Amino acid sequence: MIIPSVLSSVQGLKAAAGCLAVVIVIVQALELRAVWPQEFAQRRLDEEISKQDKIYQRRGDDVPSGYVTNRGLANYAELLPTGFCATLGILGSSDRWLDIGAGSGQAILDYYAPEGDTASGEKCLGPGAKARAVAMSIEERQTDKWRERAASLGGDRIRYLTGKRLRQYSPAELGTFQLITDVFGGFSYTEDLSQFVSKVLSLLEVGGSFYTLVPGVHLENGADKLGILYLTELEGAAGRPEKVCSWLKKGSCVKVTCESKSDWKRPTELIKIEKVCSNVSVPSMKLVEFVAGYPPGRRFQLEQ
Repeated sequence: MIIPSVLSSVQGLKAAAGCLAVVIVIVQALELRAVWPQEFAQRRLDEEISKQDKIYQRRGDDVPSGYVTNRGLANYAELLPTGFCATLGILGSSDRWLDIGAGSGQAILDYYAPEGDTASGEKCLGPGAKARAVAMSIEERQTDKWRERAASLGGDRIRYLTGKRLRQYSPAELGTFQLITDVFGGFSYTEDLSQFVSKVLSLLEVGGSFYTLVPGVHLENGADKLGILYLTELEGAAGRPEKVCSWLKKGSCVKVTCESKSDWKRPTELIKIEKVCSNVSVPSMKLVEFVAGYPPGRRFQLEQ
């Protein structure tokens, strides 16, 4: 004969076990529900980044009309912040210039063009010997003209690097530079903005300058027009909008100046970063959205 109190205890244990099983199932379901959106978001990012890689590899008539790979030095003079030409013009033969996202390297070819070549952006050329220059491009786009000029100059006066992203080069491969430029290159295209800027600054000599621009952003001067489709959006850890220039100014050992262009096709920030000491840091941003394009759409969030 089973004592009633014992029977009641057994039944209670069974009920408790049943409740515990239900709780475990609910917890597992909630965990899966939390994981699914993260996995889906990462899958979307990976798909868009893969599409972006295919854009880089297009050739000939397949290259989108808006994806320009042959900008010359005169274009750089128009698109980069005030002072770029003066900075380039005072470089000497022992100085070095890195052009990221150089495409065919036309800007460097113009820099080394014969005297009197008015198409080369003469106002950027100094009177003395020219700096050594490195063109960097993810995709191989150097021309016969580049090869001929490199051979005629000899040595390492101009170099063309391709096949890797900036982050994949070691310091020994690249060395350091007094001037780095990026015209619709990595700064406008990278999936890891913080890492890109950190790498650029690590390659700059103290006292050196990085000249770049980024289209489709919230402007430092607040003169954005209504109805703008932004390409690059930054936000703080709490989700509030963050301007690209205010984010850059939070770094250490840098002096950041910005020129806001509200009257261009897209609101564009022209950016100059001077490295003023060696202990550089850049606030970390994580990628949360990416849509392939030229340039791509991107949204980054400040990490706490």
